[in-house]
Amino acid sequence: MKRLLLTLLCSALAALPLPAQITVGAAQFDAYIPMLQGKRVGVTANHTSIVDGGAHLIDELLQRGVQVARIYAPEHGFRGTADAGAHIRTGKDEATGLAVVSLYGKTRKPTPEQLRGIDCMVFDMQDVGLRFFTYLSTLHYVMEACAEQGIPLILLDRPNPNGFYVDGPVLQPEHRSFVGMHPIPVVHGMTLGELANMINGERWLNAGIQCRLTVIPCLGYTHRTLYELPVQPSPNLPNMQAVYLYASLCFFEGTAVSLGRGTAFPFQTFGHPAFKGAYRFSFVPKPTAGAADPPLKGDTCYGIDLRRFPPTTLTADGRLRLEWLLDAYRRFDRKDRFFTPYFSKLWGTAHIQTLIVQGATEAEIRACWADDVRAFCLKREKYLRYK
Repeated sequence: MKRLLLTLLCSALAALPLPAQITVGAAQFDAYIPMLQGKRVGVTANHTSIVDGGAHLIDELLQRGVQVARIYAPEHGFRGTADAGAHIRTGKDEATGLAVVSLYGKTRKPTPEQLRGIDCMVFDMQDVGLRFFTYLSTLHYVMEACAEQGIPLILLDRPNPNGFYVDGPVLQPEHRSFVGMHPIPVVHGMTLGELANMINGERWLNAGIQCRLTVIPCLGYTHRTLYELPVQPSPNLPNMQAVYLYASLCFFEGTAVSLGRGTAFPFQTFGHPAFKGAYRFSFVPKPTAGAADPPLKGDTCYGIDLRRFPPTTLTADGRLRLEWLLDAYRRFDRKDRFFTPYFSKLWGTAHIQTLIVQGATEAEIRACWADDVRAFCLKREKYLRYK
């Protein structure tokens, strides 16, 4: 019976929003401010690190007398404006004058020198619940560096907007990279706080070391709650529709096809010049904020406008949608140029590309990861805090 219930939990069932007033971990000052008093504090944060009313966590900490010594910033930078993949330089935040250490440039794991003088680390960022979203990888390296230097870490948890389902293959070790560091499915259905405890519990840090971790949980949240993000988590995820479609469309990043970077609706479409005549909808990628040099820049791409799928339809599906990827491959005239090496890195396995080339159906592809997903759901059960 327990196995059946876990299978149902991890299946693509409709998620019903439960009426609740959600309080993120960062807004529970009484729970963690006392742990920071009298200490030099490092803060791993970005533009999503806001509390009730839209105030930034850094401002709140400074107003409460916390000695913030240094900021550590992930992909897209501390203010969240940099392009995807663009290296971020270490520098200074103009608004506060605080030093900002980039964790998405030459260094992705804080060095002992960069942690010198830090007594406690606070981590607070809004994740989107997908293995290849790099805020999770930054969390891993910050935990590892803190563990090695004996620095306690306080993680201020936030809801997972895609936390209502689990889907996709589990990462294979040979495909480990910064867009996939852990043996978890593409859509893992966990918050960063739950994952941090799993990283510790499963001893996934280097040499099996463990971080001195404290998680300040969300209040009023469960994995059936449909949580609408108060700010966009990255420059090319402008709304909840894009956040929900991201899980299915990101794999186009590993192909010749554009997924709308350089338009007003990234991750809400896909297209390519070769699809002229196959699809009616068209768009032309152009340099924009967050996409200075988008793929297929200046070319007229033909594809599908996925903005016609309302968010309620996407959340009711509760699954990775493979039909768009499979249809694009079938219609692409140069099959040998469709995939790039990045495709298997995003999936975390080379098996999916092989199946697509062989003409496998969506059902056949989904069957290849079903057992691994069930095993993962059993493993993660003891780390879930928002059942």
